[in-house]
Amino acid sequence: MHHSNPLQRNVWAPTARRVEVVVDQQRLPMVLAEGRPGWWVLPETLQPGTQYAFSLDGGEPLPDPRSLFQPDGPHGPSMVVDPSLFRRPQSWVGRNLRGAVLYEMHVATFTAEGTFDAAIEHLDDLVDLGVDAVEVMPVADFAGSRGWGYDGVGLFAVHRAYGGPGGFVRFIDACHTRGLGVILDVVHNHLGPEGNYLAQFGPYFTDTHETPWGPAVNLDAPGAEEVRAFLVDSARQWLVDFGLDGLRLDAVHALADDSDKHFLVELSEAVAGWEEVTGRPLMLIAESDLNQPSMVSPVGSVPDARGMDAQWADDIHHALHSFFTNETQGYYVDFGPVEVLQKALDGVFVHDGATSTFRGEQWGQQVEQTSEDYDAHSFVAFLQDHDQVGNRATGDRIDETITPAQHAAAAALYLLSPYTPMLFMGEEWAASTPFPFFSDLGPDLGPLVTQGRAREFARMGWDRPVPDPQAETTMAEAVLRWDERSEPAHARMLDWYRTLIRIRHEQPDVLNPRLSQTTLEKNDDDTIVMRRGRVVVAATRATDRTVELDLGSVEKVLASWTPLEDGAGANSLPGGAIIALLPATL
Repeated sequence: MHHSNPLQRNVWAPTARRVEVVVDQQRLPMVLAEGRPGWWVLPETLQPGTQYAFSLDGGEPLPDPRSLFQPDGPHGPSMVVDPSLFRRPQSWVGRNLRGAVLYEMHVATFTAEGTFDAAIEHLDDLVDLGVDAVEVMPVADFAGSRGWGYDGVGLFAVHRAYGGPGGFVRFIDACHTRGLGVILDVVHNHLGPEGNYLAQFGPYFTDTHETPWGPAVNLDAPGAEEVRAFLVDSARQWLVDFGLDGLRLDAVHALADDSDKHFLVELSEAVAGWEEVTGRPLMLIAESDLNQPSMVSPVGSVPDARGMDAQWADDIHHALHSFFTNETQGYYVDFGPVEVLQKALDGVFVHDGATSTFRGEQWGQQVEQTSEDYDAHSFVAFLQDHDQVGNRATGDRIDETITPAQHAAAAALYLLSPYTPMLFMGEEWAASTPFPFFSDLGPDLGPLVTQGRAREFARMGWDRPVPDPQAETTMAEAVLRWDERSEPAHARMLDWYRTLIRIRHEQPDVLNPRLSQTTLEKNDDDTIVMRRGRVVVAATRATDRTVELDLGSVEKVLASWTPLEDGAGANSLPGGAIIALLPATL
């Protein structure tokens, strides 16, 4: 649906008998578009800055489903954005982000100001750390001023509190100027509960599938073709018009679609076409609960292949978290022992066809070590992310539970693993700030969120107060404190992360994406050894003893968390992790 004149307003309203554009109390009649069933078009154009809404059959004015900016939020009128915003000169040629170091960030809590422009001030810190790309949590317009963004309702609009579309363009260009890629988290599987007017325009939702959020987005019932086009066009806007380098697709297992061509396949094929048009590599990263290698297999290569470039590897997170924290409740029930960590780092999925205790059924499929279709860079590994921190009762980071040496060990394992690593903002200096769930819904829904969250954790046996998501203080507590990075303990962790990322960038063996080229060995119940060609990483959770290792002869120690005493070789590990380089073999 790309129209030659971006100042012309169109809308799909297949059941309306008349549609008007409302501007300053004036009602301008729209006409049915030729050759495009259900589409209405306004014959005259609207100038940038004009606020407008649509009225269906004389009803209340509604925001444009494809609005680029909602200056007063999702309930207010839409604003015409100047198309020249997207016609800036682009010198960025893009970069392949498979295997790159990603950095997940939430715009509102990344800085005290909570805007794109304020975030730009810290991009040089990320470059200095060695980050290759930022992954921005959702910016699609949502109700209220505070939130994680997963309850977006304006899928084409950039949230006003962050700086709107202009702020986002400035942020993207500032990243690109510094060589940083930008990935955006988008949600196609549901819309938020407040400010969602799509159903009044057409069959955007269907009852043929049940989802945790109510009626499913209509991907396979009558009218689905236009709904799919709506989602594909929003993806095109981010990747082509805004100039992003990739999208992270939220919970794709909740995209209910029985069509002959799955929506993800359609999107993957569209993105391949846009790569041709833009001359840049573009990446699709799925969040999937299914543990199916077909998710990241090229379309047509295996049955049900979805063509995603990468997917988040939750089992690797669970194995790392459970091993270092000893937490085995809830979905951590099958995790904890060193053998499980070995399996996760070796083959991505712990649940690979065996029974998942938490789910109560057989789950997943094995990843082939030698597959030609995908490699380890197809899986994103992390120690923390917004979900795994924020879905805890108080949003506490892992540093509240484990020692700095254990944190250092966990970081070494995933940052030097064969996977695509992703940090969660502030993790690199063991930030003291939590990241709890927060929202700013209206008087009808807000109290339900507060009660629901308290109930959920009480049911899990949590006996302390849970931060009220609706309280302003809950988000305020999550704002990163950049000044604490100079305090000794935080500075030490930051230096460790810099060192690990530098080793990742400098050692070709660490960048090798072949799963079969990495071996994992259990040293003892607390210690694991990962060999990546000449680079060996030994990591332990033991805090009260020096671990004896058998790494063989070592050319040099690239890094160790605890400085080695004089005379102590690389084969003793006094805590944390040691990274050694073996001699080159002829």
